[in-house]
Amino acid sequence: MGVSGPIRVVVAKPGLDGHDRGAKVIARALRDAGMEVIYTGLHQTPEQVVDTAIQEDADAIGLSILSGAHMTLFAKVVELLKERDAADITVFGGGIIPEADIAPLKALGVAAIFTPGTPTGDVVEWVTANVATAA
Repeated sequence: MGVSGPIRVVVAKPGLDGHDRGAKVIARALRDAGMEVIYTGLHQTPEQVVDTAIQEDADAIGLSILSGAHMTLFAKVVELLKERDAADITVFGGGIIPEADIAPLKALGVAAIFTPGTPTGDVVEWVTANVATAA
């Protein structure tokens, strides 16, 4: 199943982390690339993120996590998407995530992890290529 129209991405800051500059930079880069972006703001629960993604008919969720709670928060978002029959929403993210945690996150169902220093163009390119548009 492909995407019709612009790719819709929910960019979210789950958990207690209050640093959102990176999330805002990614949101703007995706928007400037022609995507529709819904930024949820700070301190979102996984339930709020998934609710927003479903309500907004999102194609993807981009999570920004700097707090160290990435294993728990990514896992909960992926689990909730499955429970709510929305596992077709692609989950990706970034933040301060140790290299050793990337493979386990991908095994949970997170499609991609972007670490500090990743050029915004790389994120845009990945979303464009991996959240396929309908022909």
